[in-house]
Amino acid sequence: MAGDDLYLNNHHQLFDMPEAMWELPNYNNLPQSNALRTADGPFLQIMEQPKQRGFRFRYGCEGPSHGGLPGATSEKNRKSFPAVKVCNYQGPARIVVQLVTANPSPAHLHAHSLVGKQCDKGICIADLPPKDSTINFPNLGILHVTKKNVHKTLEERMTEALRMEHQRSLISSAASHQSKDMDLSVVRLMFTAFLPNSDGGFSRRLDPVVSDPIYDSKAPNASNLKIVRMDRTAGCVSGGEEVYLLCDKVQKDDILVRFYEEDETGMTWEAMGDFSPTDVHRQFAIVFKTPKYRDLNLQKSTSVFVQLKRKSDNETSDPKPFTYYPLITDKEEVQRKRQKTLPNFGDFNGAGGGGGGWGGGRGGHYRGWAGLLEEEEVYLTVCEVDVSLLASASRQVQALYQYALTGDPAYLLAPQRPLLTTQDQDGDTGLHLGVIHSQGEVVRSLAQVLSSLPGEDILNKRNHLYQTPLHLAVITQQKEAIEALLLAGADATLTDRHGNTPLHLLVDLLSAVRDLLGGGASVETAERSSGRTALHLATELDNVSLAGCLLLEGNADVNACTYNGSTPLHVAVGRTSVKLTALLMAAGRARPLSSRRHT
Repeated sequence: MAGDDLYLNNHHQLFDMPEAMWELPNYNNLPQSNALRTADGPFLQIMEQPKQRGFRFRYGCEGPSHGGLPGATSEKNRKSFPAVKVCNYQGPARIVVQLVTANPSPAHLHAHSLVGKQCDKGICIADLPPKDSTINFPNLGILHVTKKNVHKTLEERMTEALRMEHQRSLISSAASHQSKDMDLSVVRLMFTAFLPNSDGGFSRRLDPVVSDPIYDSKAPNASNLKIVRMDRTAGCVSGGEEVYLLCDKVQKDDILVRFYEEDETGMTWEAMGDFSPTDVHRQFAIVFKTPKYRDLNLQKSTSVFVQLKRKSDNETSDPKPFTYYPLITDKEEVQRKRQKTLPNFGDFNGAGGGGGGWGGGRGGHYRGWAGLLEEEEVYLTVCEVDVSLLASASRQVQALYQYALTGDPAYLLAPQRPLLTTQDQDGDTGLHLGVIHSQGEVVRSLAQVLSSLPGEDILNKRNHLYQTPLHLAVITQQKEAIEALLLAGADATLTDRHGNTPLHLLVDLLSAVRDLLGGGASVETAERSSGRTALHLATELDNVSLAGCLLLEGNADVNACTYNGSTPLHVAVGRTSVKLTALLMAAGRARPLSSRRHT
C-alpha cells in the first residue's frame, strides 16, 4: 500500500539512525502520557491497556489463537481490547502497532510478530475513521519466534524498515547484539499515530506510546503468584522457625517470601524469609525460616502479613496473615526446671505404703534402705536385714572417711549409685539436674561415678523431652560439663526429640565442637527433618570457622546430601556465601576421588 511505503520511507522512521544501535526514541512508558508534545497539539493516549497475564504467545506451527489479546478490564461477559485515542484531533489518522522489548531504556524492536486481520510482516496498521478519535484492536495475536531465529528475524525486520543495502553489515551487527539479551517471554505494544500532510500522505508522526508489559502465559515468570498452604501461621518474634509453604509454580532463583506490617500511615516493617534456591522443591514448595520481628520485646501477639514476591518484576501474591507471639526464652524448659523447689521426701526410712520402719512398703521411687542393697531383691528376715544394714552403714562410714581424706565427693556418691537412676516427674535424673543448675563439680563427680556403674546406661539416660545430660550441657553452653560428660563416656551420637545430636545444637562454642569430635561425635549424622549434617547447618549459618573445623578435624563429607539431594556447596552457592563456597570447593578438590560420594 502507498500508506505503508510512506510509513516505511519516512525520515522519522524508528530506525533512521543506525549509529544509535537501532534503539527506539525516548518515550515515557506511563499509560496516560507521551514523551514530547505541545500543550494544545494532538497526542496519542492509551485508553485500554492490554491484559498483562494469561495470554499465550503461539508458535507458527500451532495456528492462530482462539480470540485476540484482551484488554486489561476484559471480563467473561464484557469483552474489551487494547485501545488508543488521538487527543486534541478530529480527522483521519493511521495507527501503527509494533512489538517492542519490555525494558524501557533502551527499548528495541522485538523479534516476535503481531498477527491478525490488519497485520503484515509483524506490524499492525489500522486507519482511524475521520469521525472517531478512538480505535481498538480486537484481533491481535502474538507469534512466538524461536530462539535460534531471533537474529534472522531482527535482521530482516530492520532491513525492511531501513531499505538501505549499504548499511546491511551494521544492521546484522545490531540484530546479533540485541538477540543475545532479548527476553522472549514478555513484550510491549508500541502505538504510533501518523496524521495526514497537505498531500494526503500519512507522514506527520506523533510521539509513540507504549503499553504495560504482556507476559507469555506459558513462560516461567508469567504465572500469578499464589500461596496455597502453610504448615504454620504463627511464630516467635525471635524468628528462625521453619515453615513449609505450598504455592503455584515459582522459579527458585526469582522468588522471595516477604513479611510486612502496615498501619494507617503505610508500611512500618518488612523482612524476607530465609531460604536458598535449594529449599525450593520442584517449583511448588518452599521451606524457609521466619525472619526476626522488629520488636523482640513484644508483650502480646501481633498480626503481620506474608506474601510471595517475584524479584524480576516485583509481582506479589495475595497476602496471608501471620502472627508473631512474644519471645519464648525457655523452649527447652531449662529455666522452668531451675525454678522448681526441691521435693520433700519426708522420713527417708519409711518410704512407701503400709509397713513402716526399715522394711517400709514397696511403693514409690525410694524404697528405704532396701534400695541401697546390691544383692538381688529377696524376702529378708529381720536378722538378715540387720546384717545388711550393718554392711551398708559400714560402706557409708568408709565413704565418709575417704571423702574426709581426699575431698573427692565421688566417694560419697559411690554407695548411692542405685539411687542415681531415679527420675523426677520430668524424667530428669540427678545428673540432668546437676547440668540444669550449672553445678559443674557435681556433674563431674556424678559422671565419674556413673561411668563405673554396671548395668543401666544412666550417663546417657533421656528425660521426657528426649534430652540426655550432654544435650542439656550443649543447650546451656557449659563447656566444663561437656568435657566431663565426654570424658566419662557420654554418647555424642544420640538424638533428641527433633532428631538433633549435640553436634547439631552446638554452633557457637568452637572449642566445645572439638571436644565433641574428640568424644566420638559423628559429623555425618543427619537431623531428621531434612537430612542436614552438621556441615550443612554450619553453611546455613555462614559460620566459616565451624565449617573449617568440621572439614579439617572431623573429616566431614563435603558431598553429603540432604533428602532433596543438596550438598553443603549447593547451600553456600544458593546463599551467595563466597568464603564458604571457596572453602567447600577447596575441600572437595583435596579429597581423593575414592572417598567422594557423587550425586
